[in-house]
Amino acid sequence: MADLREGRIANRHRGEIDAMLDGRRYTLCLTLGALAELEAAFGASDLQALAGRFSEGRLAALDLVRIIGAGLRGAGESVDNSEVAAMQAEGGAAGFARIAADLLTATFGGEAAA
Repeated sequence: MADLREGRIANRHRGEIDAMLDGRRYTLCLTLGALAELEAAFGASDLQALAGRFSEGRLAALDLVRIIGAGLRGAGESVDNSEVAAMQAEGGAAGFARIAADLLTATFGGEAAA
């Protein structure tokens, strides 16, 4: 799994974030396609319902895998959720939660948080 954006800094104005996974820097972005993937995964009828779900702040480990996986794929990485589930983040589960929260905030603004 190659970092397709080597040397590139995330553009938060486009909803991108940088995250360290398995000791490598990746760019993540929830594109429209990635958001549609998350709507389907969470059974949300629209973006407002999806943002509302995330703003509750109660996310399971599988939720973090889905969010981070969609963000990686949205940024162009070829990775499936089983590969994301096997990755490590600094700080363990709390590190994954911070990455997901940062990605959701970059995408939805202050409305979404993990």
